[in-house]
Amino acid sequence: MTLQQLKYVIEIVLCGSINEAARRLYLSQPSLSKAIKELEKELGIDIFIRTPKGITLSADGAEFLGYARQVVEQAELLERRYFNSAPSRQLFSVSTQHYAFAVNAFVEMIKKHGALEYQFTLRETRTYEIIEDVKNLRSEIGILYVSSFNEKVMLQMLKEEGLAFNPLFEAKPHIFVSAQNPLAQKTSVTLEDLEDYPRLSFEQGEFNSFYYSEEIFSTIPRKKSIQVSDRATLFNLLIGLNGYTISTGVLNSDLNGSDIVSVPLEETEIISVGWIVHKKTQLSRMSKLYLNELKQIIDFYPAT
Repeated sequence: MTLQQLKYVIEIVLCGSINEAARRLYLSQPSLSKAIKELEKELGIDIFIRTPKGITLSADGAEFLGYARQVVEQAELLERRYFNSAPSRQLFSVSTQHYAFAVNAFVEMIKKHGALEYQFTLRETRTYEIIEDVKNLRSEIGILYVSSFNEKVMLQMLKEEGLAFNPLFEAKPHIFVSAQNPLAQKTSVTLEDLEDYPRLSFEQGEFNSFYYSEEIFSTIPRKKSIQVSDRATLFNLLIGLNGYTISTGVLNSDLNGSDIVSVPLEETEIISVGWIVHKKTQLSRMSKLYLNELKQIIDFYPAT
């Protein structure tokens, strides 16, 4: 087993395919495949599961990747300390539901800890895809919420996929609305107050289960309902159509401006936002730095 082989495994996971990893590593695909197969034979495990649709990490591979990342990181620290080598490209990926605070923490992490070279990925995506990304280690961390409605189903699903949910904070439900919306002047609102306004939510594609919804109370029918795929569009519709969406209430005016405000919703439901991680991996340095920034953002911009 060589350090180079460990780096090969990390690059394949990062790219999601052997072909793309070979291209980035300036290797032929057969050469890279051979190196991985030799490593698997030496270790006596299958690191990757190969199917006609591509490759995914096996359970053994997920555990191996955690160790590989640590070894490569420590080797690079030694090289910088004793051989005065330049820092290598930093790698980090996170998948998240559509939370502005997750983006803000990402920005702060890069400002404070970004090296001369890095390749970071931030995926604002659907709930099912967040789980898949972390399960297959395309992302080290996933950010999503659970509530009394979906908790049993979500936690069981995460358990079956070998993932752990780590609570980050709890919040009472709020609505996000335009500052010009009549509801913005209220100290709190009820579900009945929302009946005549368009409800905005994030579409979940083919896995459009209520359990995957990013908004609580998604089972309650509404006369006006719009699904969108990105946060910028949702915020534009909040302003343009006087719509609303239900979220945590954590809103950073520095990132989102003053056009959107949060108003408490008079419901007893609690939203528990947390981060998920593969149980068989160890957090990388960048993951820990990102989580630290995330916690600082939450403490500084609590739900109102």
